[in-house]
Amino acid sequence: MQMSFRKRYLTRPIHKWAKGVLPTLSATEAEAINSGDVHFEAELFSGKPDWAMLRNMKAPQLNDEETAFIEGPCRAFCDMVDPWEIDHHTGDLPAEAWDFLRENGFFGMIIPKQHGGLGFSAYAHSEVVRYIASHSVVAAVTVMVPNSLGPGELILQFGTDDQKAAWLPRLASGEELPAFGLTSEDAGSDASAMTDDGVICTGQWNGEEVLGIRLNWAKRYITLSPVCTVLGLAFKLRDPDGLMGETEDIGITCALVPTDLPGVEIGRRHLPSGTMFQNGPTTGKDVFIPLDHIIGGPEYAGRGWMMLMSALAAGRGISLPSLSAAATAMAAHTTGAYSRIRTQFSLPIGLFGGVQEPMARIASSAYVIDAGRRLTTAALDEGHKLAVISAIMKYHATDRMRDAINDAMDVHSGKAVIDGPLNYLQPIYRTIPIGITVEGANIVTRNLIIFGQGAIRAHPHLLKEMQALQEPDEDASLDAFDTHFWAHVNHSVRTTFRAGWSAWTGRGNAPSDAGKVAPIYRRLSRWSAAFALTADMAFLTLGGALKRKEMISARLGDALSEMYLIAAALKRWEDEGRHEADLPLVHHAADTGFARIGRALDETIANMPAKWVGWVLRPILRPGAHTRGPSDKVTEAVAKLVYEPNASRDRLVWGAHPPKPDSGLGLLDTAFKLVLEAEPITKRLRSARKSPREGLDAGILTDAEFEQLKRAEDAVQKVVAVDEYAPEELAQLFPDMNRRSTWPEAAE
Repeated sequence: MQMSFRKRYLTRPIHKWAKGVLPTLSATEAEAINSGDVHFEAELFSGKPDWAMLRNMKAPQLNDEETAFIEGPCRAFCDMVDPWEIDHHTGDLPAEAWDFLRENGFFGMIIPKQHGGLGFSAYAHSEVVRYIASHSVVAAVTVMVPNSLGPGELILQFGTDDQKAAWLPRLASGEELPAFGLTSEDAGSDASAMTDDGVICTGQWNGEEVLGIRLNWAKRYITLSPVCTVLGLAFKLRDPDGLMGETEDIGITCALVPTDLPGVEIGRRHLPSGTMFQNGPTTGKDVFIPLDHIIGGPEYAGRGWMMLMSALAAGRGISLPSLSAAATAMAAHTTGAYSRIRTQFSLPIGLFGGVQEPMARIASSAYVIDAGRRLTTAALDEGHKLAVISAIMKYHATDRMRDAINDAMDVHSGKAVIDGPLNYLQPIYRTIPIGITVEGANIVTRNLIIFGQGAIRAHPHLLKEMQALQEPDEDASLDAFDTHFWAHVNHSVRTTFRAGWSAWTGRGNAPSDAGKVAPIYRRLSRWSAAFALTADMAFLTLGGALKRKEMISARLGDALSEMYLIAAALKRWEDEGRHEADLPLVHHAADTGFARIGRALDETIANMPAKWVGWVLRPILRPGAHTRGPSDKVTEAVAKLVYEPNASRDRLVWGAHPPKPDSGLGLLDTAFKLVLEAEPITKRLRSARKSPREGLDAGILTDAEFEQLKRAEDAVQKVVAVDEYAPEELAQLFPDMNRRSTWPEAAE
């Protein structure tokens, strides 16, 4: 067949050029990219999001059984746990709490009922973790790890029927307690660099000689490793003697290793930021397992990287966002209440603009993190494997949690830095580095995964072009590339006009019935087109070098992430019934996100090696326009939502474990209630410029009102108070500490 003019004179030279500049996919990269699904992020990459896809998603809900589990066993479990006692005295959950977890199926939430588990939805799994995390991080981590990245998740997705029958019921009942060993001592986030080794050989198993694997490993940072009974292990498998086939270096493989086997070492512990969940190293020396211990069986040997990338969606998309949602909601609740009861210069500190700024940031983050969590779990419950979205949620949930807790610490000031049972912020403050580091360090997630993986999978044409270029048959490669490249060109031209039109007119597409949030939809459409065009220009000018331009990739990932979170906030507002009182939260979240998107794209354009890109894109996209962030009016409105009781505040901070009355949180809640009840009396005194005693003497207050004020003031003093210790009490906490200062001896 005769080659067309376009293909011969236009496509063929471009095809030759593209082979030299577009990134090629290694087998490992191809497996990682193909391990997850694309979802709404593809709409954001399109430059013209289909809002119907977002709005038609079913809002996540708990069924009756899941609701009863949270109100019953979850609450009872939290009542058994004293976070201060665990972190400073016992170093572990009480024995009865461990037994309770096993007896009530906490370790089998994700395991289907036919295998003895609870069969909960992703949303219910997330809600359980969020509820427990509102009370104790140690307790939450203990529950979440067996239900996220680990043997249970991997067996469910990839296990053989025999493995499911043998292991899942025992995992669900807690008879087996799992851990997963991924991080090698010298490999860090680069799993491909792990030195843990497995060699195909024959060995003894149950008195018979069988074909199996001889393992040697040294792992660290493994949660539940000190107490686990079965270890899911990632290692590099080799077959030097050709016992399985002709391939010697088979690759990363995942297998089940009972920890009572000879050569397995567990039990030693790490102390992660003073938070005493079970975490530690594990080593193995010449440990033998049969081939059927490979998760998925021998045919899954060498496919461990694909398995891990797929299974990571649970940890990244559920566990850490749930912890972060609990922490930011707690920060909003406590900071709002504390700013109301704490006075300076005769006024509650929540009325000062300098305090309202961090209050609004905390509340906005709490709203948007939980919105993202809900949208993500809804997609997971639809059966999607969200590789890119889960990475977005992991990075941004933990990063915003860090900012929210830091803001809460600033508002609480001295109250927040004195450690003790009354300090409700210190326990979560200490865990911030853990969330930032685990499940893929945030630097790696931001710089390499979100855009690096998302661009290839979510772009409407790029992956197809790359696959066409890697087609070994030259004619077939050219034919496929011709089709996809010109579709890409058509897409880029339309995106250019759309981006310019919306940037200059503000007329992006919005649902016809969007109501009061229609302007946010239009702005989000405008930035979607700007992002799509900027990403295309990055690929055009950098090609395969974009993989090495991590700062550019990270900024584009930031823009993609912010668009997803704004979309999630819009979805949440609609799912919750379009409450007009919540609009300040939606606007603050959107304005914050749009400012970050504009800055990310502006900096991307400024740092493109080809300077002509800026000359072309800036007049079209106007990346610095309308990116000022939330107005003072919106900021003040959001701060006031958490400063006093209202339905919006309830929706923002709902779902936490009720604190004990004498705990730091319990005392805060009591003081908040009493101060608000006494507010009319306080206003009357303030107008008269009298103290309570002067008001009583002048007849402005009754005896009952005076006593009411005193109860409120006493409650506030209990909250403002910080923990203090006698020397003998500190000696119990720190037995080796000198009981008196050594300064006189040192001075001599």
